[in-house]
Amino acid sequence: MQSLNNILGQYSDLLVFIAVLIIVIGNIAFWLLSKSKKADSTLSDILLRGQAELAGRLSQLSEHSSQEQNKIAMAINEQRVAMLKIMDEKLLAVTKSVGEGLQQNANKTAETLTDLRERLAKIDVAQQKISTLSEQVVSLQEVLSNKQARGAFGEIQLNDLVTSILPPNAYEFQVVLSNTKRADCVLRLPNPPGTIVIDAKFPLESYQALRAASTPQEKTEAERFFRASVLKHIKDIAEKYIIPGETAESALMFLPSEAIYAELHANFTDVVEVSYRSKVWIVSPTTLMATLNTVRAVLKDAKMREQAGVIQKEVGTLIEDITRLDSRIESLSRHFKQANEDVEGIKVSSGKIGRRIQKIEDIELGEEPQHIAVTHLANDE
Repeated sequence: MQSLNNILGQYSDLLVFIAVLIIVIGNIAFWLLSKSKKADSTLSDILLRGQAELAGRLSQLSEHSSQEQNKIAMAINEQRVAMLKIMDEKLLAVTKSVGEGLQQNANKTAETLTDLRERLAKIDVAQQKISTLSEQVVSLQEVLSNKQARGAFGEIQLNDLVTSILPPNAYEFQVVLSNTKRADCVLRLPNPPGTIVIDAKFPLESYQALRAASTPQEKTEAERFFRASVLKHIKDIAEKYIIPGETAESALMFLPSEAIYAELHANFTDVVEVSYRSKVWIVSPTTLMATLNTVRAVLKDAKMREQAGVIQKEVGTLIEDITRLDSRIESLSRHFKQANEDVEGIKVSSGKIGRRIQKIEDIELGEEPQHIAVTHLANDE
């Protein structure tokens, strides 16, 4: 539309310029003719008529130019209206598309926020659980830092393992021995091996110092302290809980941690060898479970040996009953055989009776002479 306005303006300027140029040329010619002595009135008339025609043509040209301008203005207006309509349609389409996009984005944002809220809620729950677990871990650390509480913790774990595997008559807790020493747990096994004592009081401070050591010097000192603590505990168990004539020749040292058990067998094999020589067997929760299962099998075998005499007596009685049953079955078989023979005899007699009845019926019907029937009767007898 702007280009059409520019063209129209240039076209109007050109017409004005041509008209002005013609007027100026006419005036110049008129001036020249008026100055010429040879000019006459006829030429003046001609020029005047020419000017009049030129003015008329200019008027017509101006009117035509005005009409063209009106047409061009109308065309421009129509084009502007059409362009505005197209622009409105495009703007409406763009607005609709943008609105739909915004709505989709709003829905996605709402879904994302909902998921985010759910995840935050889950994170809050997890955070609460972590906080609770942290409190429990702190409580466990406090328990393990106290020697008496740590001993109670080991005793509880030992209690759970023993009670879940062995029968009630095979164990006893907190037993005072003849040397006035109190054992954490006693396994009642038949001789041999006899009563086995389990101790659950392990010196955990030395292991914690070993785990906390950061420098080589601290680690060396912690290893020395750990080795000395474990050896002393092994010696105490051997002196307190291995009593000739009262307990077995060995005892168990229960470690409530698999990590300590692995540390001993991995880096302190000399300590483990000392425990073997002292007949103090070091057990963890896993190995103690295996040991208790073995003890359960031993108790079951001992119980079966105790009941061996009763079992033999019952087996002898069972054999007598089987022999008696065989004789009765044989007697019953003989009775069945005799009964079978009797039944066969009954069948023969019944057949004879049936044949005699048939012959009697034949005689009554007159089918045979009387002397023949009598002969047959005699033969049947």
